[in-house]
Amino acid sequence: MYDDIPIYMKDFLSYMQNIKNRSGSTIHEYYYDLRNAFKFLKLYKSGYKIKNIDNDIMNSTDISNLDIEFVKEITLQDLYQYLNYLSNICSDKPTTRSRKIAALKSFFNYLTFKQKLLDKNPTVELETPKLPKRLPKYLNLDESIALLNSIDGKFQKRDFCIITLFLNCGLRLSELISINMKDINNNVLNVVGKGDKERSIYLNEACQQAIKQYIAVRPKDNLKDREALFITERGTRISRRTIEMMVKKYIEEAGLDPKKYSPHKLRHTAATLMHKYGGVDIRALQQVLGHESISTTEIYTHVDSDEVKNALENNPLNNIENHAK
Repeated sequence: MYDDIPIYMKDFLSYMQNIKNRSGSTIHEYYYDLRNAFKFLKLYKSGYKIKNIDNDIMNSTDISNLDIEFVKEITLQDLYQYLNYLSNICSDKPTTRSRKIAALKSFFNYLTFKQKLLDKNPTVELETPKLPKRLPKYLNLDESIALLNSIDGKFQKRDFCIITLFLNCGLRLSELISINMKDINNNVLNVVGKGDKERSIYLNEACQQAIKQYIAVRPKDNLKDREALFITERGTRISRRTIEMMVKKYIEEAGLDPKKYSPHKLRHTAATLMHKYGGVDIRALQQVLGHESISTTEIYTHVDSDEVKNALENNPLNNIENHAK
């Protein structure tokens, strides 16, 4: 499927997949982002004005025969023009532009330091857009309980088990979908996270009970995927879309805003509740969530308005009488 890009770009994707062990979805993102960037660069360096580069022109542009000499001629200024195009023509958000810059940096680092094809890396001084710091959206304790209490219907045991694992274990959606029966060993769940990294998660009593009750009613006949823990009515492994729609349904039934919450927000909820009520150490939280960098975990150590109020109320100077003259 990568026949429309140059050979050195294919080699980069192979390197990222087989050596750096990046996931399939990450490889596809690299492919689309690099293909888009080099289509723009070919058009721009051939004389096209940025305002005249539309989707039709981009789609019809062939980059499969771009040789390494073309890459050697790319400058930092060319890359800033690409960012200008992404921002003003494509209206990409800072997070999207940041991801595309990351792909370019990885690619040019590979050509410069691994393949030794470039003498100079034009992305060294390429700055990433400053991203606004946003606290993660999450359900508070009462909202989480309301969500669990809203679950009913034909697949109640299955859906309750799914929501319980999200809220207690902080699983990613992809991790939950991929759980197989053999991954559960008494009170331990083995999951495969980003980069195919395995980790073990302790199952608390709520999770153990939810799994036990679900397995008691889990379909056993005419299964197309016997290994999968979560099964659909058709006997197949449950899909990402099914879970997304299921979460949205129960969010609405719990009286909450379905536009604000998603399966990933339930992961945020688990992390926040573990930190706030469980006093979980940030290093332990990092291990539970499967974060490679602890800086990613730190966003869950935010404090809410109640904690801020309590901190101010408990200031020892709060009880000092005013003796101002």
